[in-house]
Amino acid sequence: MDDPRTALDELIRKNHDDYSGISRLLGRNAAYIQQYIKRGSPRSLDERDRAVLARYFGVDEVILGGPTRRSGPVVDLVHVPVLDVAASAGHGALAEMESKTAQFGFDEDWLKKLTQSKAASLSIIRVLGDSMEPTLFDGDEVMVDLGDGQSRLRDGIYVLRMDDMLNVKRIAIEPKGRQISVISDNPSYPTWQSMERRSINIVGRVLWFGRKLQ
Repeated sequence: MDDPRTALDELIRKNHDDYSGISRLLGRNAAYIQQYIKRGSPRSLDERDRAVLARYFGVDEVILGGPTRRSGPVVDLVHVPVLDVAASAGHGALAEMESKTAQFGFDEDWLKKLTQSKAASLSIIRVLGDSMEPTLFDGDEVMVDLGDGQSRLRDGIYVLRMDDMLNVKRIAIEPKGRQISVISDNPSYPTWQSMERRSINIVGRVLWFGRKLQ
């Protein structure tokens, strides 16, 4: 097994991160990780820091110096990328869905309860704005199924591309199924009714959201 410092250094390099950025992720001073890797101070990562780093890089804590787990069932996690992009629930955000900033690991069986789509079709992006309150709040992270779009359109919350912007909105199928309404859950924002289904550019369906409790 690699030394935990060497293993962490390699994970940072492969993920195109830097020492100061990972230090900030832990809420530490900017030189913390560099001192740990290069100078051996502290001698080992504390439990909280190790857990945060293991989740961030999608690895077992053992690689980072954690205790060896007792034998038991192995849980294979499906890793879903977190993209450096915001989908507006307000006035719009640039739709550049390219840069991965992190990844979340989900139990495969749990994920199958949400969707039958392959992991490659799933991404997590950030909500920007308040037009979907009280359902979604500014800063929430939503999992989007890019494989669940126009061909299977039904009532639900979707990410839409509108004028080169990404927007999170609720879609409701109107009677007879020929037209749709695009709804902002916050009544302070507009709702568009009686729109042709094909006039809406669907990016994907929102399956799940995560929120930090205040």
